[in-house]
Amino acid sequence: MTKAKIKLEAEISRLLREKYNNRFNRQFIEDIIRLEKGEPLDYVIGWLPFLNCKIDLSFRPLIPRPETEYWAEKAIEVISATKKEVKIADIFSGSGCIGVVILKNVKNCRVDFLELDKRLIKQIKLNLKLNKISASRYRIIQGDAIKKLKGQYDFILANPPYLAVKRKSQVQASVLRHEPAQALFAGANGFFYIKKILELIKFRLQPKGQLWLEFDSFQKKSIENLLKKLKYQKWNFYRDQYQRWRYVQVFQGG
Repeated sequence: MTKAKIKLEAEISRLLREKYNNRFNRQFIEDIIRLEKGEPLDYVIGWLPFLNCKIDLSFRPLIPRPETEYWAEKAIEVISATKKEVKIADIFSGSGCIGVVILKNVKNCRVDFLELDKRLIKQIKLNLKLNKISASRYRIIQGDAIKKLKGQYDFILANPPYLAVKRKSQVQASVLRHEPAQALFAGANGFFYIKKILELIKFRLQPKGQLWLEFDSFQKKSIENLLKKLKYQKWNFYRDQYQRWRYVQVFQGG
């Protein structure tokens, strides 16, 4: 049996269990056809678990990755240790998964969600409602995150588009076919938004505030060089659960 066949059978099993509660019907057969054509399983099911939250994917945002889930959990540990109420920005929000899990797991915080795509504003609202987050604890801002981010925050959390167009051939065909390109690619080297974020957040972090930024592993050296050029004094790079460089924690004021 080929790897593709094994993968498909595993996906069908999960689909039957999670979407249909192990009950066959006509829609289940139609969903199998969608899987056979290469549509991502999470879109077919319509949602996925993300830490202890349920993230709906009805408006087809970028599918949250396990790597993002990994560092979001680390961020929760750090934010939870903060004594005072903290103000957080989740920029390039997409599905809203990062901000939603922060609100679900950290009591003493407020989150601003910033997202360009008008459709995904509806997605964020849906996921906040689905996870029973009080409307008094968040604000949703539609528009360019770089232009719309105002004021200062204790934490800025960012999973921007960062894939390099020149590495497009390495991206899975199903991702290219079904997931939003604007949430994936950021210029030839994938560095377009990362550079803008690092230039901006010097003015948008409170003293001792932190940026948590996801990136592609090959970008680590370029990010480090830019941090030095911009005269940041302290940062930490971290690997994900697959031992690939995946996110950086940047401190305001050293």
